[in-house]
Amino acid sequence: MTQPAAHRRASIADVARAAGVSVGTVSNVLNRPERVLPGTRERVEAAIDELSFVRNGSARQLRAGTITTVGAIVLDIANPFFTDLARGIEERLDRDDFTLMVASSDDDPDREQRYLRLFEEHGVQGVMVVPATDDIEHLLAVRRRGTGVVLLDRPSSDPSISSVAVDDVRGGELAARHLLDEGHTRIAFLNGPHTIRQCADRHEGVVKELVAAGLDPATALVEVTVPSLNADGGEAAVRGLLEQGDRPTAVFCVNDLVALGVLRTLRTENIAVPAEVAVVGYDDVTFAAELSTPLTSVRQPTHELGARAADLLLNGPDATAEHVMFQPTLVVRASSTSTPPK
Repeated sequence: MTQPAAHRRASIADVARAAGVSVGTVSNVLNRPERVLPGTRERVEAAIDELSFVRNGSARQLRAGTITTVGAIVLDIANPFFTDLARGIEERLDRDDFTLMVASSDDDPDREQRYLRLFEEHGVQGVMVVPATDDIEHLLAVRRRGTGVVLLDRPSSDPSISSVAVDDVRGGELAARHLLDEGHTRIAFLNGPHTIRQCADRHEGVVKELVAAGLDPATALVEVTVPSLNADGGEAAVRGLLEQGDRPTAVFCVNDLVALGVLRTLRTENIAVPAEVAVVGYDDVTFAAELSTPLTSVRQPTHELGARAADLLLNGPDATAEHVMFQPTLVVRASSTSTPPK
């Protein structure tokens, strides 16, 4: 039998040539074997075994109109929050034998659009997207072309597109109220840019609580924009705070990765947590409870968020849009109080 080129995956045409039959006959052996004479079928099956041929499931499903793959575009899959979110999506999809393709936009609208085009070219049944901008016209266009769309971790600005989100204003309120109850009146907020909806909403929640407590946010809140929302970004931001003469006594971080960098730096500088500086994170990812100083964090129901988004997507592109808003909770640990609840 004629072997295909080295290192190249055998195609159905290779099998046909090796068995001395047509591509249609090979297709019948794969999909309708009862239509093929036993001798011919055996010859084709021998070629399949010899060439280690594996059928292209995506192409077959595209021809049959039975694609069972969906896509998800998140901001950064390296962030444990989005990893947990994707896991929630995947577990829900698995119940209906769907598979998931995940991509990171890195908060770049152009990159997001490239992945959307790629997913559409692969014929996915739908996409779940954490939009990189407030403008979702491109997502409306995707839906008009017949692909289902659900917004992830963002409320929808268009009532016709389903969305799942968390009340981040409430999350900011929870973090600020806890620190105020602990006696802090000068709080640093290591936040991302307000062009990110979650960052703007968490800021709004913090300010609301400060005002409710009779404090002037202009003096009680020190907000620092962290360009890179990871541990290195948190470390750089808190070092700037430590150089200030009137440094805050508490730090609220826009996510747990930033908080990790803050805790790492405070430990290096021998600054006691929480006696000298209290720290609160956001997301309550898996490692938050496992740190040497367990991290107080605003918990988002990431698995439920992902699973509900998958539910909405599986309803189909013609289903009535739904908008689901989850509520966060505060998990108090040793990083913000000397007597956390057991």
